[in-house]
Amino acid sequence: MAATATLHCLTGCAIGEVLGMILGTAFGLHNAATVVLSIALAFVFGYGLTMRGVLKSGLGLGAAFKVALAADTVSIAVMEIVDNTVIVAIPGAMDAGLGNVLFWLSLVLSLAIAFVVTVPVNKWMIGRGLGHAVVHAQHHQHH
Repeated sequence: MAATATLHCLTGCAIGEVLGMILGTAFGLHNAATVVLSIALAFVFGYGLTMRGVLKSGLGLGAAFKVALAADTVSIAVMEIVDNTVIVAIPGAMDAGLGNVLFWLSLVLSLAIAFVVTVPVNKWMIGRGLGHAVVHAQHHQHH
């Protein structure tokens, strides 16, 4: 369950992250601005994916957002910190550009590391009835 929750979040994060990097590079933004944009988009897509699932279970928009906030904030934050630390730590990765293999390898590597780090975090939170346990509680309540 923790792996599923993490993968779910990772999908949202990855979409936001890649979009942010593409947009940042396309608009020639500074590295810092690109990172900020990526993180913002990662949160948007991360929450979005969770909310989509919760809304399907018949919850209202406000309530669904609260659930997503409770479920994903820590998860996305951890993932983004790890992810961006790795990318910034790899020499030249941020400047490599979208046509460069180094850029994509760095991104895949950073997401992989983020996944490994975030699974135990999600496991711990689910074990305490936090994080994605909140989402599952909502689902079970309605069925």
